[in-house]
Amino acid sequence: MKRLDKKIGFIGAGNMAEAMINGLIRSGLSRSAQIWASDVRPARLRRLKETYSINTAEENTELFDMVDIVVLAVKPQHMDEVLQGLVGGFPQTIKGVKIIISIAAGFPIKRIEGRLYGRLDEDSKGLLPIVRVMPNTPALVLAGMAGMSGNRYVQESDLGEARRILEAVGRVIEFDEEDLDAVTALSGSGPAYVFYFIESLVEAGAGLGLRPSRALTLTLETIKGAVKLLEETGEAAASLREKVTSRGGTTEAALRVLEDHRMKKHFIEAVRAAARRSKELSESS
Repeated sequence: MKRLDKKIGFIGAGNMAEAMINGLIRSGLSRSAQIWASDVRPARLRRLKETYSINTAEENTELFDMVDIVVLAVKPQHMDEVLQGLVGGFPQTIKGVKIIISIAAGFPIKRIEGRLYGRLDEDSKGLLPIVRVMPNTPALVLAGMAGMSGNRYVQESDLGEARRILEAVGRVIEFDEEDLDAVTALSGSGPAYVFYFIESLVEAGAGLGLRPSRALTLTLETIKGAVKLLEETGEAAASLREKVTSRGGTTEAALRVLEDHRMKKHFIEAVRAAARRSKELSESS
């Protein structure tokens, strides 16, 4: 992989930041010397420095000055404070482009702009393009799925660099920001739906007399196999489901129960509820 010749800084050094740091180094996209991190927890920074040999900064403004790409990896409730602290250290005008990537859930671009751009002239705003990203937790094992959206100052080259960083921990699709609530509901919250389904299958297997460990193995391998079949055949999920379902057979008996309880309708309603809540959180920000 061609190396990204940019310094990348992470404000906030939690699990998602570590996953991205790990992915950047493992993929060869970045060298440890090109990566910086800051956090309010000194012990956390020491561990990341010892594990990945990255640079650390005591102050967010110090990190901001050192890097070309800033990843805002703090919790949404801390974003205002972090952004205000950065703005307080800004010079009169910004020199050189710094891409701002936010992975804070439910924190819209307009609010980041409101905090970050307040004291800047138009030219300086253009030097701080903002990319909002909705990642998910499988990024921790380099199997993430993210949606991203850029503001009006983002150039194609900026999106390309953000894409390369995110692809170090999985896949990414570009969306209009208004679609990120749906992305949050489907892929951001999606791992929890899968875990819930797995819990149910394992519990069912144990209830039928299987050891829980074996029920878990059967469930996980079945899900992995089904996903691989779906990916490699390119067939629609409905078509593959029909092929497994013999008239009068065991699968039909199971699916009839799910249909009687309108499970598909409930799943759709659940995802819509997550999207509504994501929109509410964004609007209240």
